[in-house]
Amino acid sequence: QVQLVESGGGLVQAGGSLRLSCAASGRTFSSYAMGWFRQAPGKEREFVAGINWSGASTDHADSVKGRFTISRDRTKNTLYLQMNSLKPEDTAVYYCAANSRAGTLASYSVPHQYDSWGQGTQVTVSS
Repeated sequence: QVQLVESGGGLVQAGGSLRLSCAASGRTFSSYAMGWFRQAPGKEREFVAGINWSGASTDHADSVKGRFTISRDRTKNTLYLQMNSLKPEDTAVYYCAANSRAGTLASYSVPHQYDSWGQGTQVTVSS
């Protein structure tokens, strides 16, 4: 398993932007498929975005398409989530996740495919 640490969350007004980072330990991070999920109070964890090992293939949930962008820097062992045009309904704890067994997934949206999770970072969007 890989150790994941998220950062970059905070309080922002609607329409604003944040960039989340997920720092990963381990030499083989660059070979893992990665994802971002979020969980709002009283709701189930939901998929936000996923990316393959090279960064050439990405997927985003319909609710964030055109506003959020997932990317990775393999030289820095870091995963990113650029969030623009934030809405109050984006308020949640955001988690990054890694699949250490595969570099590309048929679907990035299934939580049980990931074997490592970060501790989460809170994002709060005020109206």
